[in-house]
Amino acid sequence: MMDLTITALHKAYRAGELTPATLIDQLLRNAKNVGTDSTWITRLTRPQLEPYLQRLQGESTETLPLYGIPFAIKDNIDLAGIPTTAACPAYAYTPAESAFVVQQLIQAGAIPMGKTNLDQFATGLVGERSPEEYGTPGNAFDPDYIPGGSSSGSAVTTASGQVSFALGTDTAGSGRVPASFNNLFGLKPTLGLLSNRGVVPACATLDTISLFTLTADDAYAVFNVAARFDPQCAWSRPYDFAVAGKRYGQPTASFRFGVPFEAQWQTDVAHAEAMSIAIRELEALGGERVEIDCSAMLAAARLLYEGPWVAERYHAVRELIDSTPEALHPVTRQIIESGRTPLAVDAFDARYKLAEFKRLSDAQLARVDVMLTPTVVTHPTKTEVANDPIGLNSQLGRWTNFMNLLDYSALAVPIRLADGLPQGVTLFGTAFKDLFLLSVSRVLESSLALPLGATDIPRSHPALLPPASDGTLELVVCGAHLEGLPLNHQLADRRGYLLSQTKSAASYRLLALPGEPARPAMVRDDVNGHAIDVEIWRLPIESIGSLLSGIASPLGLGKVELADGRWICGFIAAADALAELDGTQDITQHGGWRQWLQAKASASPMTATDSALSL
Repeated sequence: MMDLTITALHKAYRAGELTPATLIDQLLRNAKNVGTDSTWITRLTRPQLEPYLQRLQGESTETLPLYGIPFAIKDNIDLAGIPTTAACPAYAYTPAESAFVVQQLIQAGAIPMGKTNLDQFATGLVGERSPEEYGTPGNAFDPDYIPGGSSSGSAVTTASGQVSFALGTDTAGSGRVPASFNNLFGLKPTLGLLSNRGVVPACATLDTISLFTLTADDAYAVFNVAARFDPQCAWSRPYDFAVAGKRYGQPTASFRFGVPFEAQWQTDVAHAEAMSIAIRELEALGGERVEIDCSAMLAAARLLYEGPWVAERYHAVRELIDSTPEALHPVTRQIIESGRTPLAVDAFDARYKLAEFKRLSDAQLARVDVMLTPTVVTHPTKTEVANDPIGLNSQLGRWTNFMNLLDYSALAVPIRLADGLPQGVTLFGTAFKDLFLLSVSRVLESSLALPLGATDIPRSHPALLPPASDGTLELVVCGAHLEGLPLNHQLADRRGYLLSQTKSAASYRLLALPGEPARPAMVRDDVNGHAIDVEIWRLPIESIGSLLSGIASPLGLGKVELADGRWICGFIAAADALAELDGTQDITQHGGWRQWLQAKASASPMTATDSALSL
């Protein structure tokens, strides 16, 4: 066993302690010792791996971000020259080229080790729906327990130290349930960020490739390579995180995280404890807990299998299931065949319901920066699933099935090991929250310090990173934009919310400007300045331009120093423009705009002579 994290392997490569070829040879020797292994459908041989090693000649960790990093591919994702089976031998075909995402990873230096087992046609969350000739993987911690599906093999190969990361797919939870069951990070990206070209569809409108990694940093490194716009994929969505002001790193000291009402968790004791630990850790990191009603989300989750979206699964394999139904696993066949019956009107009915559920769910999410929920409610044994294959599968999808229907980003995060099994939670948010979810998970990972996957290898302390950015901006306001005052709606209308009430550094004067609505200006004065009461609001960066365009002279946006030494964007005033205004009053002695408004309301007006300000 060795530390297969990207950071550890690249450190060994740079030190000359390891080469990609020696690593691959070691992994192949380890594989021989495993014997029959149902986690794989196709393992690449040493001759098949040679071309991938050869293309690394003359390259290094400096030139290729995934140089020499071994990975696995769920066998419903194409790898050129290797059969794609979707765990159904009768369906198998051999693609001439790799899936778009696989191409990106190989070009970045990653080495594909083979194709992994799955619930047939990616239909299931249990990992128990492969045909007999492929078998079903055991959980990496205890083979009597299910590995989770549908990306069972991808999770188990990563957790057991056979690869550094693996590709799965996630339509209903297939990239998060097995991650939770195997002590892994399971990133389900925003739909469209990872191209679906070269992926066998389950529900084409809801599918995405997912990532299984050992650490948050590894998830970011792989995601950063894989998330490229594919103009040949109808479902691909262009998005530039940097342009949107989003960056992976150390999360902000203050953020709001939502937690469902505890009555909605419906978890067993072990997974309830994982939730409690995660809540405590997030609060210790400076997060503010906000209780959220998730009723609309849970209602949307039920639409996935109780509604007409099953017809999409039927559409994906219609020719095979109609001509050779016996080729399908019995449970898979039972589920997919039900997709024959929904009418077009049923699809519209469900779509109307979903629109209402999304409106309600989005309103709840607008109250927080990130949501925290269970990933699963229990971890069944293989025997329990055999006795109730559909019922238990439905239970496992309680907190996963709604994510793609509602166009949310999600990340399964390991939290604890208890009684020999892992438990985790899920962080999720609106579309394109991916980097913020990873940033929050990184500090959870650092504080909990679990071993890597199902190995005894300790987790290295992560390197320091610059502050993360989730595409929002903290804005200091001191006057008419304060909560409850006439211009505050300009912040609320832009989905802004109040973070805190504080004071500026003792280096400002506060001036009341003439005109309506009444508004002040803060002017920097290091000699005669005082601390001024202010509020800090958080707004989406994309809303700042429209706010700025409506700010009247002499005010503008710039940097304001706070009492704690931070410099934050806020309202400032141009001194030369102030000099041209008549009737400006120096109200610094009041200490804040609210205090001056109160004093003005209760006292006789000051004379113009008394209040004139010489600039």
